[in-house]
Amino acid sequence: MMIGPWTLPHPVCAAPMAGVTDRPYRRLCKALGAAYAVCEMAASNPRLWHSVKTAQRLDHAGEPDPLAVQIAGADPDMLAEAALFNIRKGARIIDINMGCPAKKVCKAASGSALLRDEALVARILERVVAVCRPLGIPVTLKTRTGWDRENRNAVRIARLAEDCGIAALALHGRTRCDLYTGEAEYDTLRAVRDVIRIPLIANGDIDSPEKARHVLRVTGADAVMIGRAARGRPWIFREIAHYLQHGSHLPPPTYGELRELLLGHLEDHYSFYGEQVGVRTARKHIGWYLSGLPEARPLLAGIMTLDSTDAQARTLCRWFDQQAAEKAAIPETTLH
Repeated sequence: MMIGPWTLPHPVCAAPMAGVTDRPYRRLCKALGAAYAVCEMAASNPRLWHSVKTAQRLDHAGEPDPLAVQIAGADPDMLAEAALFNIRKGARIIDINMGCPAKKVCKAASGSALLRDEALVARILERVVAVCRPLGIPVTLKTRTGWDRENRNAVRIARLAEDCGIAALALHGRTRCDLYTGEAEYDTLRAVRDVIRIPLIANGDIDSPEKARHVLRVTGADAVMIGRAARGRPWIFREIAHYLQHGSHLPPPTYGELRELLLGHLEDHYSFYGEQVGVRTARKHIGWYLSGLPEARPLLAGIMTLDSTDAQARTLCRWFDQQAAEKAAIPETTLH
C-alpha cells in the first residue's frame, strides 16, 4: 500500500489517539512492527501552536519516516496554515481529523461534527490539498461512517475525499453518536471500498490477528489501523503483520520481554515529559500493560500513588525481579 510517495512495508498501522500517541509511544509502536503511525491531533488554531502541549505533540525527534501529523479544526484556511506549519516542522504526511467523537471537539464543530456539513468538508479538503500538493506532501483523512445511524454518509464523504485529492482514507466503523459503544460495523466500509480507488484503511474493534484478517476480507480494505487494542500491548502490530503474511502466530512476549518493553517505554516517556508530568502520565501506560495480569493487581494499587519517576521505575523493577524468582522453574512463562 502507498500513501503518496511512501510505500508501507505491510498493512498494519497505529491509529492516532489523543493523550496516547506521543513520540515515545509512536517510536515504540514502529519498533514493534507498526508500518505507519499518526500523531495525536494538533489544533489548527495558531494561538496554540507554540504552547508546551502542542510543541510536545509535534516533536518527532528520532522518529522514523514517514512522519504523519493529524490536524483538527473547522476553518479551511486555518487548517491549510496548520498543514504548512507542520510541514515546516517535519511532517511528511498531513492527516485531517473528521472522526474524533469527543464532546469538546464536536462542540467546536470539528472532528466528526464536520460530517453534518458536506460542503464544508469539501472546502477543507480542497484547501488543505491545494497547499500540500505543490510540496509533494500527501493528505489523508480519518473519519467515521456518519453522524448517527440514520445519517451514515461515509460513501459520499469518501467520494468527496477522492475527488479533492485525498491520498488515503481511514474509516472507523462507528458513527459519531456511537462513540465507542457497541460493535463496529464493516458493511459501510465495504460500500466505501466499492466506490473509491484510493487506499482504504479499516479501523474499529480490530484486536487480534484473526480479526484483522476478517476485516480485510469483508471490507476489501488495503490496511488495518489499530487503536485501543494496542494500549499496553504494542507488540500487537508485529503479531498481526506476521499472521497476515505467514498465517501463523508469533509467541507472546515473555515476562522478561515485557519488563524490557515497559521499562524502556517509561525511560523514553520520562525523558520526554520530565519529572512532574512524566510520573502522572506514565500511570495510564503502566495500568494498560499490567491490568490483564491478576498477579499485578497489588502492584497497581500501590504504584498509582507514587509521585516520582524513580519510585515508579524501582517499584516495577522489584516486581519483575519477584516474578522472575517465583517463575524460575518456568523461564519461558508468557503473557496471553
